[in-house]
Amino acid sequence: MATPMRFTFWTRTVEACVLAVAICFSLGATDASARFNNLSHRLYCTCGCAELLGECNHVGCPESGHELKELTAAIASGLSDQQILDQFAAKYGATMLAAPPTKGFDLVAWIAPFAVFAAALLGTILLIRRWGGLGAKTQAAAGGSAADDSAIIGPAEQERLERIRRETDNEGGF
Repeated sequence: MATPMRFTFWTRTVEACVLAVAICFSLGATDASARFNNLSHRLYCTCGCAELLGECNHVGCPESGHELKELTAAIASGLSDQQILDQFAAKYGATMLAAPPTKGFDLVAWIAPFAVFAAALLGTILLIRRWGGLGAKTQAAAGGSAADDSAIIGPAEQERLERIRRETDNEGGF
C-alpha cells in the first residue's frame, strides 16, 4: 500500500516543480533585458558583417553601438516589439530584419524555398518514371525479354559483352 502513495507523492512533486519553473520563465520573459536580448537577435547589424545585432562582436564596429542604444531607448519608451521592428525597418531598411515579414510580397521569401523544393522533387519523380518507362518500351520493341537478346545481337557483340562481364565480374546488372 505504501508504493502507490509514494508514487503519488513524487508525481505531485514533479508537477509542482514544472509549474514553478514555467512561472519563473514566464515572469522573466517580460523584463527589459529579456526583450532587449530577443529584439537584438531579430535584427542584423548594418555594418556589413552579416551578424545579428546582439552578436556583432568585431572590434571597432561603427554601427552596433548606436543601434543597440537606439534599441534600449525604444524599449524604455514603451513601444511594442512589432513597433520597434517596424521602426528599425523604416530607418535602416527591411534587410535589417533577421526574418522577412510574413505579409505582402515578402511572403514569397517564406514560400519560395518550399515551392522550389516541391517542384524539384516532382521533376525528379517524373524523370525517374520516364526513365523506367523507356526501358520497358525499348525492351518490348526489341523483342520482349532479355532471353531474346542473343537472337538480336551478333556473335561478335556477344563475345565482347561476355568479355566485359568476365573482366568486371558482373552478371549483367549495374
